[in-house]
Amino acid sequence: MRRALALAALIASSTAGAAYAEHWTKFVDGANGTEWSYDGDYSYKDKQTGRLVIMQAISKPSASIAPGGPGTGVGNVYALDCAKHNVIVVTSYKPSAPFAIPDNWRGATPKKAGGAEDEALFAAVCPHIDHVPVK
Repeated sequence: MRRALALAALIASSTAGAAYAEHWTKFVDGANGTEWSYDGDYSYKDKQTGRLVIMQAISKPSASIAPGGPGTGVGNVYALDCAKHNVIVVTSYKPSAPFAIPDNWRGATPKKAGGAEDEALFAAVCPHIDHVPVK
């Protein structure tokens, strides 16, 4: 019985770890040695809006700061409309604050994408909109 419980605990812990895997892909260099990356494991197409939801993080390799998700890094979750080229900032995150997705984010007013980072993000992720899961 103990072996069965130990095996079940091992499987549960390995499954939980896989759910939070992060695969960061750098999409642009920013000012002063910063880099912007997105997490391919977090990307999905929102079933209700058709928007591409992306988690992005900032890093600075010269300061040994790697991209990271909530609890370890600094970044944003965006909902992109690839056709209309606009974005909703769903939430921001940092290690010192709890990660929360507001229930009403779909009703937020989208903003036109602008700036080098936005343009690079759209160019990097929008071609893959048909290859991400729908949630």
